[in-house]
Amino acid sequence: MMKILCYTRMPKEDMIYANRLAYSIHLAYDTEDGRFVPFHHNEGLVYAKATHKADGTIVAKSLKKPWLFLTEDGQFGLAAIRTEAEGGEDIESEGCILLWKSKDLVHFEEIGLIRLQAEGMIQEVRCQYDAKNKGYCICWQSKDGKWMEGVTTLFTEGECINRALEKPKQVPRKDHILLRQIKMQEPSIHTEILPKELTAHIEGIQIGNYIEVNEQVGEYLCHKLLVPVCEKMELTQEVDEMSIKNLKAIKAVATYSDGVKVERKIDWYTKSVDDKSNEALIEGVVHQEHFEFPFTENRADPCCMYWRGKYYFIATNDADNNHTLYIRCADTLQDIVTAKETLILDSKTYKGIGGLLWAPEFHEIGGKMYIFHAATEGEFFREESRVMALRENGDPMCTKDWSEPHLVVKKDGSPLCEAGKVISLDMTTFYYQGQVYAIWSQRQFLPVDQGAWLYIAQLDENEPWKLVSDPVCLAKPEYGWENNHTFVVEGPYALEYNGQLMVTYSGAAVDATYAVGLLKPKMGSDIMDPMNWQKSNYPLMSSRSCEGEYGTGHNSYLQDENGIVWNFYHGRKGVDGPRSSGARRVHFDVDGEPMLDVLEELDLPEKLRSFSIKYKSI
Repeated sequence: MMKILCYTRMPKEDMIYANRLAYSIHLAYDTEDGRFVPFHHNEGLVYAKATHKADGTIVAKSLKKPWLFLTEDGQFGLAAIRTEAEGGEDIESEGCILLWKSKDLVHFEEIGLIRLQAEGMIQEVRCQYDAKNKGYCICWQSKDGKWMEGVTTLFTEGECINRALEKPKQVPRKDHILLRQIKMQEPSIHTEILPKELTAHIEGIQIGNYIEVNEQVGEYLCHKLLVPVCEKMELTQEVDEMSIKNLKAIKAVATYSDGVKVERKIDWYTKSVDDKSNEALIEGVVHQEHFEFPFTENRADPCCMYWRGKYYFIATNDADNNHTLYIRCADTLQDIVTAKETLILDSKTYKGIGGLLWAPEFHEIGGKMYIFHAATEGEFFREESRVMALRENGDPMCTKDWSEPHLVVKKDGSPLCEAGKVISLDMTTFYYQGQVYAIWSQRQFLPVDQGAWLYIAQLDENEPWKLVSDPVCLAKPEYGWENNHTFVVEGPYALEYNGQLMVTYSGAAVDATYAVGLLKPKMGSDIMDPMNWQKSNYPLMSSRSCEGEYGTGHNSYLQDENGIVWNFYHGRKGVDGPRSSGARRVHFDVDGEPMLDVLEELDLPEKLRSFSIKYKSI
């Protein structure tokens, strides 16, 4: 059995670990010596969802005092006190607790608010299944310090209150919650007080409680929420008698601590050996591109594409306040780092392109190459998505071979957004089930600022700046990590792995707290229906993913000529550093989802990179 501890954290400096990050549910597991080790870089894994006002604006929420428990059906329940975003009392939650359910302690479904009393703020909650009464015993502490107790079915449909519901005028029915005051002001559900030495090393910990889980659940949590390490490297086949020319077929298989195996190319050094040699010792090294962080400064929202035998790189140019776009081209992925840049677009050449050239992306649609990007006629509030097309047989490095940027329009031909009131940016595109789709970020500023939301629509394959369906809102900045400092979700990019479509996106302000999350639809479903999409509870990549890299976000993917998938992203070297580009291999976890925090020294340790084989000619 493994012990799983839930807790929140004390906030740190605003740009390091703000209130909306600290006031979330964190998990840790116990080791053989009894000490607890945090999952996922000691970062929040479950966040309270925001609420919405009638005008579409979002009200951020946080949580405190979490309590983890086992459910009747062998799954897991999680209860907490919902708070305002910065940790203060949430009037909307008066008399209520917030409830989640989970099958595996990784994916959580927020059930909603459960009302326990008619009025007054609840300070703490405890819960456990009561088999005798065939319900859940709940203990809660009111603001006066007194403890109350009740029994309820808890997860029965209809028990949650509407988030916008006003305080009820009477106590809930007795057959719903059986209330009685506990004497001596002590709850009947007790929790073990852990010795400080078992948790004191966990930065900022504010302990909730712990439960015991079986080996299967514990193993899944470790595989899913700990950064995997390459443990061994083996050849795909034995080398005995063969031609040197066939060495290219021999690859290495890396086995990771999460059980995942990855095939890697080997660079064999055969210059001193030929097919006439009777016997020789041949050295080989696992092929690995190396990207220092950053590999280029003042370049944000990076995108790299392998197209017709060459690699192309483009990014937002922060060096001149976003007035130009440059492209790099190289024969190898590694050479992108040092490749020369060619100006491809500026804010002077075309009417209507006055500046703020943001988030350029390469995409191939119908065999043609396009650059999706955003630009404005002048001011920020007129930023709009655009598309440039490369002429037939054109050279991507030749400015004249690119068309004037086309404004993205709706299916009726009108502009996607009303300039001056709504902006659009970060448009990306992808194929799914034979159709072309776009996802982008859109923000309404007038009449009220609703924050940036993600939208999806189907595109015209022949003229991909034209929508052929109405836009549908796909996601809003509901979680604390998405709405920290500002209400923004943006920078979407699609990735397909083993038939599963996934979209990563960035949330929060574009500062040191910027982070990357995950959306994915049910396989084979209608992706124009938001109900078919699931959002991950927690960010996949953040300032805690790699020491010294802050505000990592707005990423894109590249599959190189060797089949390796790379994550290109921007971050800051230091809290106040410029946005700069980085890259590392994407590790696909036990669920086939991308892990973006597997650093090179863990992904491919130096001691496992080399091979020596004895070669004997036929």
